[in-house]
Amino acid sequence: MAALDKPQALRDRLGKPLILRSAYRSLEHNRAVGGAKTSKHLEGIAFDIAMPNHDPESFEEAARAVASRASASTRSGFIHIDLGPARSWGEPFPQRETAFAVEAPPAREVLVESRTLKGGGAAGVATIGAAGVEVAQEVLSETQGAILPLVPYLDTLRWMFITVALGGIAVAIYARLDGWQKGRR
Repeated sequence: MAALDKPQALRDRLGKPLILRSAYRSLEHNRAVGGAKTSKHLEGIAFDIAMPNHDPESFEEAARAVASRASASTRSGFIHIDLGPARSWGEPFPQRETAFAVEAPPAREVLVESRTLKGGGAAGVATIGAAGVEVAQEVLSETQGAILPLVPYLDTLRWMFITVALGGIAVAIYARLDGWQKGRR
């Protein structure tokens, strides 16, 4: 349906999500909201789009570029787009003294600096190290004679790896909780 392409074209032009306040209306719903008796909403070829965090002037300009039949209403704070004849109602948007603030994406943690990644990496390396020591002990137990004096050191090395792994897990958990408390997750 050609009408459905209009809101998407507006969204693409603005580069921001849109909030559709109204589209197709049944006759009963149209009456309940005070819609016109010949409303294009009844035909499914009209859309009311809310404008939070959109500059009204550029929003209206983009809407008119997408659909020459775009009407703005300040009293309700929305743009109406339809495929019917052009018309308008309400007051035009007032001039703003200050421009809308530019939306900044939320600050994200850089992976290279991520404590979670560092803690998880240390835990993974230490776990592999502990498993390697376990395998080495099994292999060396078969050649016990010459290497028997090294066995206590290997056991200590394995426990060191396990301790590092547990420390890495603790750092990863702490980093996740700390990030969650600071609103980064």
